[in-house]
Amino acid sequence: MRKLLSLSILSAALAAGAAQAADMATVEAPIAAPVEEVTSRGGFEISGYGGFQFAPHSDVSVSGAGATDFTAGWDTKSFQMPPYWGIRGTYWFEGGALANWGISLDYTHAKVYADDATFTKSPGWTTFEFTDGLNLLTVNALYKFDLEGPFKPYVGAGVGINVPHVEVTRPTGRTFNYQFGGATLQAQAGVRYEVNENWSVFTEYKGNYSWIDVDIDSGSKLETNILTHAINFGVSYKF
Repeated sequence: MRKLLSLSILSAALAAGAAQAADMATVEAPIAAPVEEVTSRGGFEISGYGGFQFAPHSDVSVSGAGATDFTAGWDTKSFQMPPYWGIRGTYWFEGGALANWGISLDYTHAKVYADDATFTKSPGWTTFEFTDGLNLLTVNALYKFDLEGPFKPYVGAGVGINVPHVEVTRPTGRTFNYQFGGATLQAQAGVRYEVNENWSVFTEYKGNYSWIDVDIDSGSKLETNILTHAINFGVSYKF
């Protein structure tokens, strides 16, 4: 009888322990708060690019000695020395109201040569070009569309200056020097492919409108407005 009573007490204790363990198993583990996905990463980025550039005709006005007005047609010869190229430094903001916005300092070594038809309109002229650079320096605001996946479209616009290397040879003399030309506007739109957190490649359209007002030989002034279009291909590294 005493043995039977001990077995009953042991059975009851085991049953109570099992019930307590079951109750503990039903207690749900606390749910961890979801980690917010970072959709934009800021920082400084350096980019280099090259590509194909072209420019439509523009009106040319020369005042002073040998005054004349004519329309110039432009060749660009993007891949001939010195080639068309550019370099850009961009700071991308991170978070807040400026998420996906950036600001860039963009230098472009553009160039244009007067075509053969131009010299039939300007008798005696044998050289007319900005080929050691129609150098453009602009400050731009950029916006990157933060879409899913590695492809990120972007647009931008800015303003800056042009510093052409003026090369003119005509009956009254020769000009061969760098000068401050005037203001330049820039617009661009492209798409970048983000290879990883640091490296990306891109292709873009970039247009520049430059007001050029420079001195040439014999105290004369030359004025023209040049619109350049470019299709660029480049690579970027983000620090």
